[in-house]
Amino acid sequence: MAEWLGTLEDLAMNRMFWHTKKVFITGHTGFKGSWISLWLQLLGAQASGFALQPPTSPSLFDLGEVSRGMHSQIGDIRDLPALQSAMKREQPDIVIHMAAQPLVRYAYQNPVETFDTNVMGTVHVLEAARHCDSVRVVLCVTSDKCYENREWVWGYRENDPMGGHDPYSGSKGCSELVVAAYRRSFFSSERQDRHTAAIASVRAGNVIGGGDWAKDRLVPDALKAFMESRPVCVRNPHAVRPWQFVLDPLAGYLRLVEKLWDSGGAFAEGWNFGPGDEDARPVQWVVEKLAEFWSERASWQVAEGQHAHEAHYLKLDCSKAREHLQWKPRLSLTEALAWTVAWYRGFQDGKKMAILTKKQITDYEMLDRT
Repeated sequence: MAEWLGTLEDLAMNRMFWHTKKVFITGHTGFKGSWISLWLQLLGAQASGFALQPPTSPSLFDLGEVSRGMHSQIGDIRDLPALQSAMKREQPDIVIHMAAQPLVRYAYQNPVETFDTNVMGTVHVLEAARHCDSVRVVLCVTSDKCYENREWVWGYRENDPMGGHDPYSGSKGCSELVVAAYRRSFFSSERQDRHTAAIASVRAGNVIGGGDWAKDRLVPDALKAFMESRPVCVRNPHAVRPWQFVLDPLAGYLRLVEKLWDSGGAFAEGWNFGPGDEDARPVQWVVEKLAEFWSERASWQVAEGQHAHEAHYLKLDCSKAREHLQWKPRLSLTEALAWTVAWYRGFQDGKKMAILTKKQITDYEMLDRT
């Protein structure tokens, strides 16, 4: 570990840092990509995005009117020439790579597409960044499932081995190896003959929040079922996951980018951004809490039949981010579920979701100041 620089005060997220920064986001049409794009717009950044069409309908990208505040280009990160052209045209200061095939069960059905997108897509983003002289920081978003999961009761640390039982997890472990190889080969501060940028990877837990409509995810599946007055089918009620509100890891990502910009290689590593131990909860606890908040005839049942392998227990050790970035989750899991239900209630009631989503961001920022 490199020597850490800075005081506690200057490790807090700095709104002024983002004003007019040029940020290139892959996957900006997705769930997390839409949230971070809206947040960057509110911070005054000059955001641009490169991604496939929104993966669901409805989508947060459309409901949140994300494209109104940024230059949005539809494209595939598997198309290297198109990605390179887009990045060179935008000349970004910062690249945030979020584009991915994010679903475990879909990956079982489409392993080639999953590896192509998650592994070669990451190669393409880093290749485009190393040939774009404006880039000073690259942040690659992977997953907590990148670790070789041994069903430990303690959290995985950033230096634990990469692995993966299933195609999705394996693809994320491979992506981490790609980031490490590119950092050492092409972006090392010791390489004076090439353009260098500070590169880090980030791993979050099961992220929840308004605007997620993906299939085979517990929270969106549950809320869609509740809106349709039918029970939600749960595959693994006793599986434990590290649940967290979407803005919590995103706040960590933004704070890390600032430190990568200021201190470069000292922070160019892998980082975990997960909830506290008390918020690593079983699936059954989460769905029952959702039903309690929703209230109107909300119910659940165990899904019948055989299901593909999924990890039973998974936790992250986030002590590095807490110690060196002064980062911590701002919402408990109970609060995160309440905010999420409020978002879907707003959608059901026909509210203007761009306004509601931005209000949750500004409300979250106020929490960050207390």
